[in-house]
Parts: sequence; structure tokens; C-alpha cells
Amino acid sequence: MSYPGYPPYQQGSNAPYPQQPNTGAPYPPQGGVFPPSVGYNYGSPMYMPQPYGGAGYPPPSGGAGYPAPSGGSPYPSGAPPSSGAPYPSGASAYPQTQQYPAHGSSPYPSQGSSPYPTQGSSPYPSQGRSPYPSHGSTAYPGNQGPHSAGHVTPNYSQSPSHGQHTRKTSPTVVPANPFNPREDAEVLRKAMKGFGTDEKAIINVLARRTNMQRLEIAVQFKTLYGKDLISDLKSELTGNFENLVVAMMTPLPQFYAKELHDAISGLGTDETVLIDVLCTLSNAEIRCITAAYHKTYYQNLESDLKGDTGGHFKRLMVSLCSAGRDESMMTNPQTAAADAQALLRAGELRFGTDESTFNMILCQRNHAQLRLVFSEYQRLTGHDIEKAIKNEFSGDIEDGFLAVVRSIKNQAAYFAKALNKSMKGLGTNDRDLIRLVVTRSEIDMGEIKREYAAKYGESLADAIKGDCSGDYKKCLLALIGES
Repeated sequence: MSYPGYPPYQQGSNAPYPQQPNTGAPYPPQGGVFPPSVGYNYGSPMYMPQPYGGAGYPPPSGGAGYPAPSGGSPYPSGAPPSSGAPYPSGASAYPQTQQYPAHGSSPYPSQGSSPYPTQGSSPYPSQGRSPYPSHGSTAYPGNQGPHSAGHVTPNYSQSPSHGQHTRKTSPTVVPANPFNPREDAEVLRKAMKGFGTDEKAIINVLARRTNMQRLEIAVQFKTLYGKDLISDLKSELTGNFENLVVAMMTPLPQFYAKELHDAISGLGTDETVLIDVLCTLSNAEIRCITAAYHKTYYQNLESDLKGDTGGHFKRLMVSLCSAGRDESMMTNPQTAAADAQALLRAGELRFGTDESTFNMILCQRNHAQLRLVFSEYQRLTGHDIEKAIKNEFSGDIEDGFLAVVRSIKNQAAYFAKALNKSMKGLGTNDRDLIRLVVTRSEIDMGEIKREYAAKYGESLADAIKGDCSGDYKKCLLALIGES
């Protein structure tokens, strides 16, 4: 097959892209949703990366990330090759030319026959060749640069609790298996066709499918009926139920990008959205959202943040948006003690506050290292660092620093608090409630529910029942696994 503007591919030629053996197709099966098929610009990211495994959870059995359903991977690439590599392996995956090193001398670590480093199904390099220091290493990457001459590097080591702080996955929405997007599309069409709408059928389908599976349903719906599923849903539903279903149908990177754009566009700024997103996500997740933001709004997220925030809060947002936090999970007690003393001198031991020191340490150090810093600060002062932040800061910068600290200590407890805030008092902040439920239901909503019940003395389900109604309430309960 050839396409306009491209030379025809000749089988057996030195093609720049890997060819899938025995399929005759240039792409792997279940290769993901084509963005224009669901109304987004070409090249827009459709899927969020694996969540960062450093947010204060005990280790899940079998590794971090989303649980794979039996019989297949929940990710668009389908089941990985038998070697565990996230990309096609085998000698035919990439052309062998003389300008590249032979397999035995590749500059990249290999496992099996994959040209990429593997460890289980992780897209990151394996422990043996990590860009960060291993057990026997004594420095962070880059310590061989010109600035390291004559410098005695601290003895960094992997945290003893490294495995204890990988993300615990307790999703309440898991990939449906078996899954037939065509049949689901037919069910949705029947639910919206004719007089009236079958909201129960819509909830039963969409609340029990992952975001990725919902996108595949939308593609099949358009293929079968020549209509846009989201447009049909919006024409049939109303109010908060409509807003919730549209959020569920939006690719997560695009959903986050829209939330951030709406938070900083127009009059005023919704700092809560900025804090909940940028203070809690990993480097890879923030980069994915930044790419989606640029593809959708043709603007740079960092530039928009600079234009709509000010002072030290702007610096915090820019630091987090740069997605440069160390994520090695390597720790050093001496450096932690020095950082704790630096925070003490920048705050409680001086007149005024050196905000830049707090920003530097809280935005750059990895999560395991920061837990040591917090512990050392408590030992030095006799009180938690949260108390110091409350005493030294106010307004948005206080909320931002507290969000960083709390999400590093216990991310599930942080989101439980955010959910409670969205529902307590007069009225409900439905926008925050929808965002939190939709984005956390495939990651750690089970743990959030346990934290919520322990902290507030009632279940999250009961809180939703008391604050919401109708199909909106039913759909929220289905998403948190309480239908």
C-alpha cells in the first residue's frame, strides 16, 4: 500500500521503521486510537504514562502500574513480546547496517533480543544500567562532568524503603475482559435511539470500561453509525451527569490539559486545579499533559502559567511544569540532614522567609529523599514540616507547598482530603469532584476510599450519596466501585 507523498515500501528494503512479522501490516494490532478519529489533532497524546512509583504506597504484587487483565495488556500496544520488551523485538525489528554497533556492543543495555532496555514491562532502563546510581554507585548521573573535578560526592544509596514506596494500584475501574467495542457501541446507540434515553445502559457500559476502552468504543461508534459518540451523549444528557460522562470519554491527557486551560483562562485563576494536577503528578505525566496542551491550544503551558500566576506561586508552578524532579529514589542521610537544616535556616531561624530554598528542595529532591528530609526536620524542631510551612507562608504558595509535602507522604490521603473539600459545606464543587473521581478511579481509588473512611468517619460512597443525586450520583458510585 502506498500513500500520497510517500514512496512505496518495498518488502525487504532497509526501511526506517520496524515491520511486524507475519501480519502484513505496518502497525502492531490494537495500536491505539488515531487522534483525529475522536476529534483531536494529529499527534495528540491519547494515553497517560504509567503513574510514578514514588508516592508513598506499599509495593503492589507483580509490579507497579495498572493491573493487566487476564489474556492481554490494558495498554494500546497489546500484549508485550515474550521477552518483556515494550517494543517489537527480534532481528527484524530494525535494519542492521554497518554504521550501527553489532548486537554485542550496543551502547544500550539489552535483555533477550530487544534493542531497548527491559525490566518486566517497564519503559525505563533496568536496574543494572539505570541512569541513576545503583546500589554500589556513589553519585547522581552526570558526576563525571567538568564541575565534578575535585568534588567529593556524597555516598548516595538506594533507599531501604525503595520497594515500599512504589505506587499501590487499587483501581475501581479496570479493563473489561472480554471486551468488544463494537457491541458496546451498539448498546449505546440503542440506549440513545428513539424516544427517551436509557441512562442505566450508558452507565453500565461506560463506568465499567477504562478510558482507553471508551475511546475504542467511540471509534467503533463513528465507524458503525457515522456519528460522534460524545456529541450524541451531550445531546441526550444534561447537567452534571453530562459533564461527568464527557469527562469519562475524554482522553486523560486532553482532559488534564482542558482542566488546566480552563483554570487559567478568562477572569481569575482556579489555583486548586493547578495545585491538584502539577503538585501530584510525575515528570512523565506532566510532560504528556504539556504535549496535549500544546497540541490542543497551540500554546505553551509554562508560558500560560507565567502569564496567569505571580510571585513565589508562579515560581513553584514553573518549577513543577518543567518536570525535572529527580525520580531515582536514591537517598543520602547526610544530604537529608543538610536539607533539613537549610529549610530551618530559610524559615524559622530567620526574620522573613527564603522561599527559594523551600522551592528548590521540595521541587527537585526525589520522594524517598524528601521523606528523609521531613523526618530529619521533625527530629531537629520537634514538629512536622507542615507546621513550619503554615507558619512561614500564606495563600496559594502555602497551599502549593503543603500539597507537595502531603502527596509525597501519602497521596491517597491527599486525594481523600481533596474529595472531602469538594463536597463539604454548602453546595458541591462538582468540577473538582468529577476530576478527582475520573482521574483516580483507574489508579488508587480503592486506597483513597480507605483513607477517606479512616479520616472522616464515613465512607466516600455515603458522602457522594448525601451530596449528589440522580444518574450523576449513580455514575459516580459506579466509578468508585460502589454501584
